[in-house]
Amino acid sequence: MPRKQKSGGVTKKIQKSKAKAEAKEKEEKVEAPKGKKFNPGKGKKSQGTLESFVTAETNYDTGDGKIDKDVIKISSWNINGLRAILGKNEIEKYVSKEKPDILCLNETKVDKEALDNEQIGKKMPKDYFQYWNCCKCSKGYSGVAVFSLTKPLSVKADLGIPEHDQEGRTLTLEFEKFYLVSCYVPNAGEKLVRLSYRTKKWDVAFRNYLNELKKKKHVILCGDLNVAHHEIDISNPKGNLKSAGFTVEERDEFTNLLNTGFVDSFRELYPKEVKYSYWSMRSNARATNKGWRLDYFVVDSDGFKKGVQDSIINNDVHGSDHCPIELTWKLKSL
Repeated sequence: MPRKQKSGGVTKKIQKSKAKAEAKEKEEKVEAPKGKKFNPGKGKKSQGTLESFVTAETNYDTGDGKIDKDVIKISSWNINGLRAILGKNEIEKYVSKEKPDILCLNETKVDKEALDNEQIGKKMPKDYFQYWNCCKCSKGYSGVAVFSLTKPLSVKADLGIPEHDQEGRTLTLEFEKFYLVSCYVPNAGEKLVRLSYRTKKWDVAFRNYLNELKKKKHVILCGDLNVAHHEIDISNPKGNLKSAGFTVEERDEFTNLLNTGFVDSFRELYPKEVKYSYWSMRSNARATNKGWRLDYFVVDSDGFKKGVQDSIINNDVHGSDHCPIELTWKLKSL
């Protein structure tokens, strides 16, 4: 049998260790006092180099959300790993040329620890306020970020539903006249292992979330939505009927979203144009244009009629297995 130890000394050590851990946790946890706005400039910041690191628990005011321009450009780009694309300087080159007012990045594949330790915020384009949401359950997976020249009224990470909030898939920025939701929708996965979760749980919850926002003001959803809606949106429709992103279930759920009062802006403007935003890294797919249209700007119907000037897929930009998509938005007419 193990030798007995004096309980008093052990108890004191445990209490001391617990107290130390609680003190550290309290120091690192920054919360909004009840009835007051959260100010990321007070207390210890989650990110020393970033404007703010958004967590599922925070939803705070940051500015007045007023954009002093008649027309703005919003870009969205699945970069398939931030470190790789930063090494190629592709983001800086894209921003320098296209000058988006708001840039949304999907599949950043960085976690909070990496953002802190590697000071990634300092490597991003200057003059933008930065907002990040990272995967909480796995390193090097998922993640979204938004860069805006204007401080939004509020920023919210995730949907507020624990089941869907672990992978860092959404950021919602509220501006004076609209909500912008940047999203990296879950993939149904190899052998469709997540198809049921994707279509029966995530898609339903996300549709409800967007419709609640739409009751308040215009909504722009952008990002890699991981679905090719129609046969025109994929180079080999017959060969991919059982592939993630082109199953009947996923396409039907996207239809269900549109039927609640949203518009696929690119397809509405260019009903017959064949253009893709994603190409597999295998088999030289981009060179032969064997692609998928997985990236979208989806806008509420009224906002589309009043505000959308153009919606394009920028095939000229390389650096990832996706290319950027861009929306020109007329604020003055809203």
